[in-house]
Amino acid sequence: MTSENLVLTRKEDGFTVITLNRPDKLNSFTGPMHAALREALQEAANDPACRAIVLTGAGRGFCAGQDLQERNFDNGPPDLGASLAENYNPLVMAIRTAEKPVIAAVNGVAAGAGANVALACDIVIAARSAKFIQSFSRIGLVPDAGGSWFLPKLIGDARARALGILAEPVTAEQAAEWGMIWKTVEDAELIPTVEAMARDLATRPTRSFALMKQAFLAAPENSLEAQLALEADLQREAGRTEDFRTGVEAFRAGTKPVFRGR
Repeated sequence: MTSENLVLTRKEDGFTVITLNRPDKLNSFTGPMHAALREALQEAANDPACRAIVLTGAGRGFCAGQDLQERNFDNGPPDLGASLAENYNPLVMAIRTAEKPVIAAVNGVAAGAGANVALACDIVIAARSAKFIQSFSRIGLVPDAGGSWFLPKLIGDARARALGILAEPVTAEQAAEWGMIWKTVEDAELIPTVEAMARDLATRPTRSFALMKQAFLAAPENSLEAQLALEADLQREAGRTEDFRTGVEAFRAGTKPVFRGR
């Protein structure tokens, strides 16, 4: 499979679908696949016609994490820290800082870094057959790709520690019940549900989503006072957008606003 086929991009009216495409390997990550995915995300993020991004996997799984066939010990232990710095960390930050919503459509297993890349997305919708597995301890590693940051904030310290240590699978329904993801749908409804959401988001005030993501990203490190000040700055910027004016005018007229994402 050529590097061009490792990630598939499909542009729809107002949104872009990015598909991890190594189905025979449960879409596990390799270096070339990372490069292709970052390129696809950057292109979608920079495309003014794209106002939402969908990330999913081909075949029967979302992503099984790192392809361990890429790891060898011929010249001593591999530098996994370098791998994170070069590949996973930029990927997670690209998702979190994209100035438009990123929706994960989790079909089947999401394991290791694959689970945490899904959790990095703004909205996570999972098929009922999906499972989330912090599989790191099974091979003597620690959660990465943001897992040690996302999980305690999403499901609490006790559950995060247990999942990291025990590496037990979490069903899609359990993940939704715990607040790890947004919701679960029947397998056949996953892509239609996610694409309908993306299509709807493409009609909404995109710039407000970008500013909202900035606020959420900064909140864990800010004091309340600092966060209130940031909210004021971001709201000032939002109040100067064309979409805010459109929303107010439509509200006053009792009509449906037509947002242009600017």
